[in-house]
Amino acid sequence: MEIQEKIIQYKYHIIFIFIISLILVALIFLAPSFVTILVYFWPLLLSTALFLVAVVFFGKTSSPGTESSSDKAGEGLLDYVAGPPEQVVENFKQG
Repeated sequence: MEIQEKIIQYKYHIIFIFIISLILVALIFLAPSFVTILVYFWPLLLSTALFLVAVVFFGKTSSPGTESSSDKAGEGLLDYVAGPPEQVVENFKQG
């Protein structure tokens, strides 16, 4: 009788361990193997690796641009995003 009382006392623990064990067994036997996943995704992994190699290659071989040309390249875009100067806005409000 003492064993049955202990089992009843720990019944939630036993049920929890049993469910966790079933989940682990299901994952081990039903989940695809690592090789299967690798075979499925090898084109994606290969293209990503080639892209990263190309980025590193062009980053090392291309010469850095001059400071003045890079400043002028983004200047128009920054002016467009920033909007008109404050003087123009003030004159527009007054007139």
